[in-house]
Amino acid sequence: MNIGEVAKKAGLPPKTIRYYEDIGLIKPLRDANGYRSFRDSDMHKLAFLGRSRALGFTIEDCRNLLALWDDKDRASADVRAIAKEHLAQIESKIADLAAIRDTLSHLVRECAGDGRPDCPIIKKLENFSIK
Repeated sequence: MNIGEVAKKAGLPPKTIRYYEDIGLIKPLRDANGYRSFRDSDMHKLAFLGRSRALGFTIEDCRNLLALWDDKDRASADVRAIAKEHLAQIESKIADLAAIRDTLSHLVRECAGDGRPDCPIIKKLENFSIK
């Protein structure tokens, strides 16, 4: 398969496929003319990577998951550990976003939204400090 065909089947843009090749996640064959020649196994790896990235796994996590996928003697505990760590990071981000939402909701409720210049949103942004 050429890059256009594998891109369509794997559901990834050709640019992403070239990037994955550049960083060593996939290694397609090369024809005599230098064009990439993708095997079914490459397409399956690309689809696997696409689904992994859609779940928010980092490139390094994807590299590790791909190695585990290729390893038929893998321990599921190794896969679970990667997924569990990623889930903890997602839960932390959700908590951070919920705190931001709560703060912003409070500020929007407190702002009169009229023609006067006094605004608690501006005051909070003036005095905002990063922890």
